[in-house]
Amino acid sequence: MGHQTKKQAAPSYARGFTLIELMIVVAIIAILTAIGISVYQESIAKSELSEALTISDGLKTSVAEYDHQVGSCPAAGDGGILTPASYGGKYVASASVSGSSGNCVITTLMRSNTVAQKLRGKKVVFTMTANSGTAEWKCTSDAPVSYLPQVCR
Repeated sequence: MGHQTKKQAAPSYARGFTLIELMIVVAIIAILTAIGISVYQESIAKSELSEALTISDGLKTSVAEYDHQVGSCPAAGDGGILTPASYGGKYVASASVSGSSGNCVITTLMRSNTVAQKLRGKKVVFTMTANSGTAEWKCTSDAPVSYLPQVCR
């Protein structure tokens, strides 16, 4: 008499994943990582550019007051304005003030080595227009638009 044993199927929880399922999961993780890295790099570049805006904002009041009192834009050494390199930071190489009475210009220059590739050597320029005792500032830049705050677009 032949005694036959019946093979039992493995329970569904013990089967595991197929190779194609694992490859799909790896592909999804790779895509999410690529997106995350690009968003992270753009955020870092925006924060590096914010140093130029902070330095310029710190100079605006001094420049406007000097222009209002003296009638001309300050040069290095005038009205507490330092040499351009004195305003350098981790990402900004220098900040300079130039222009004529009522139209002073603050130019910040990004460094060429410690910043994001797309910001190297770029400038952020604030131009002042005197208007009945008040100063109005307009921002322009040659940095990529996606890195600029709304005020500079």
